[in-house]
Amino acid sequence: MRPPRVLVPRNIAAPSAPKGARIVSFDGATMATTWSVKAVGPSVLDSAKLQQGIENVLERVVAQMSPWVPASDISRFNRLQAGEWQALPAEFATVMRCALDVAGRSDGAFDPTAGRVVNAWGFGTQGRFDAPGFTIPSAAEIGHHPVGWNRLQLDAQGRLLQPGGFALNLSAIAKGFAVDAVSDYLRECGLASHLVEIGGELRGSGVKPGLQPWWIDVEPPDQDCLLPPTRIALNALSVATSGDYRRFVSVNGKRLPHTIDPRTRRPVEHGLASVTVLHESCMWADAWSTALMVMGPEAGLECADREGIAALLRWRTSGGAWSEVASRSLQGLES
Repeated sequence: MRPPRVLVPRNIAAPSAPKGARIVSFDGATMATTWSVKAVGPSVLDSAKLQQGIENVLERVVAQMSPWVPASDISRFNRLQAGEWQALPAEFATVMRCALDVAGRSDGAFDPTAGRVVNAWGFGTQGRFDAPGFTIPSAAEIGHHPVGWNRLQLDAQGRLLQPGGFALNLSAIAKGFAVDAVSDYLRECGLASHLVEIGGELRGSGVKPGLQPWWIDVEPPDQDCLLPPTRIALNALSVATSGDYRRFVSVNGKRLPHTIDPRTRRPVEHGLASVTVLHESCMWADAWSTALMVMGPEAGLECADREGIAALLRWRTSGGAWSEVASRSLQGLES
């Protein structure tokens, strides 16, 4: 195994730790996955209150942006009639502005309006791919589902227009936003040094006692991947990874991943196995990792360099070997 690639932010912020500081840990379940928090706190800390506070933040995100909750704000929008407007909570509006920005800058590789197509392929709220009797949708079946981020209208007051029949799906950005929201909450509680993780998306702030950063290792996309491991010092930095190795359907022995290209309305088939993005905001890292994953190795790298995104792209070659490429911004973090 080759030595790991080590990525360190250019500027390390190290807030002073309180006397007798220790690492306290919290965890739970949310968004059909798990979450965990490690924070540097004083010797006396109301752990139960902090746990409840974190859970309240996560429940608020779910109540706004989970299409699996019928009463959520996103579910209510998806049921609107054409031409109706809905006032969004401030956090939901923030996520939508980011989603629409990435959609435009990625030429539609990221598209929050692909909810019905995602459902048709079994990766959404209906007709799950792992349920008995699931069948692959035909081109005709997915062709009539409306998709098009540029048909949405979000006004200055945070009201969103339903063009008609559109179903939002924010699964590729909401977890990242939730990570940021929990991080902000911890900072408000005076816990400036912490590591937040939800379903593999992470954000680190400050350092541990002893001035070590929050070191994390990027998961390899497959057991047979012999590319060098990547280790990251998460200090005022977030990391998100999109990949084809967790959820997929098999068609005639061919693996089709859960990442849907909203432009073709089909799972991606270019062989890109994973994209890891580093950004100050986990919300932006989450969205961009999906967009680059949709684009594929060449177009994804070109976009990452154009937009100044720190990204690592890994894919299988035709001969069964592995290859990878790092964007210019990510190369600038190597030490």
